[in-house]
Amino acid sequence: MVQAEWTFRQLRQNRSRIVERVLVVRLDAIGDVVLTTPFLRELRRNLPKARITLLVRPAIHNLVELCPYVNEVLTYEPPVSRYWRPFQATSRALRLARKQLWSRDFDLAIAPRWDVDSYHGSMVTFLSGARQRLGYSEKVTAEKSRLNGGLDRLFTHVIDGGVLKHEVRKNLDLIAFMGGTVEQDRLELWFDEGGELFVNRILEEHGIHDGDLLIAIAPGARDPKRMWPLSNFVELGIWVEQHCGGSLMIVGSQEEEQLGNMLRVRLQGKVIDAVGLSLREAGALLKRCDLFVGNDAGPMHMAAAVGLPVIEISCHPLGGSTGHSNSPERFGPWRAPQIVLRPAKARDPCSDACVSHAAHCIEGVSVEQVKEAMTTLLAQRRNRLANPTAVPLSST
Repeated sequence: MVQAEWTFRQLRQNRSRIVERVLVVRLDAIGDVVLTTPFLRELRRNLPKARITLLVRPAIHNLVELCPYVNEVLTYEPPVSRYWRPFQATSRALRLARKQLWSRDFDLAIAPRWDVDSYHGSMVTFLSGARQRLGYSEKVTAEKSRLNGGLDRLFTHVIDGGVLKHEVRKNLDLIAFMGGTVEQDRLELWFDEGGELFVNRILEEHGIHDGDLLIAIAPGARDPKRMWPLSNFVELGIWVEQHCGGSLMIVGSQEEEQLGNMLRVRLQGKVIDAVGLSLREAGALLKRCDLFVGNDAGPMHMAAAVGLPVIEISCHPLGGSTGHSNSPERFGPWRAPQIVLRPAKARDPCSDACVSHAAHCIEGVSVEQVKEAMTTLLAQRRNRLANPTAVPLSST
């Protein structure tokens, strides 16, 4: 394996060909893709003339289709069947490569995923036919070595990167590994004029005007153990309406429409049910909110990306493993005013992380804690409006 001597400069001066066509394989969930937006920006800045193709899951396309740093966005759905997944992964990736990737003649393919590759992005990277292929080594964690043994052979260049860092920094480390530079690490979302018109119409329909307090709440998550009990969100929502004088907006995926409907029915006052909207529509609405409260899930990262103050309710206990996939040290809100609320300790039988298949350790975060965090961030918001130079709060 060629290691750190491989640089952007050498890529441009490669005797066989210049790097003109780049593939970025990001087959992960919403939050992972949002945390990749600084990488896409800095990749474009380092390779301003390259044609960059981004490959994401179909459900993510709407979120990134307006990204100004890529030339095109392709979609691919990884296999989901547990039993047949190893066989499907190769056949599906080969079909994708034959129909869409080989003709693009990629010089470089990058798979930014650091953790266990459960989406088989490494296989897609290998079968893309790219001459040079970069990704994180199977050796970054013991679990990845166990579950992704042999993965390193799919790449021409691997990076060890075993040191604990936030995922944004891990993504950007790939730029540094190639000898590039990083100027900014802020997250981004991208909108068009239609999104602004959509937001104005929704807010007008619900009687919400400029200056009115609007708080976004996201009760869902992909993993049930990361979902704070719905009854807690109901209690919190009623408190907001009675004591904060604001309106609530419920956000979530199409799969969470029933959850959003249950919450809307049980709440009183002005409630915007935005569950099931497109990702870009949800992002545009989040941009008009004043505060976000929710679980460790995609909407939380979208809220941080538009600069919204964030209260994350995490299932990961204080003192738990910082390298775990639920750890706020790895996946907390990035560069946003924030308070991350975590259980004081794990509940038996959990220890380093919550291992339950339902809400468990997360129940250690009380409604009163969230109320107190909201009071703090809303007071900070008032101070910031009065004094734009006020320093944002960040607490875990």
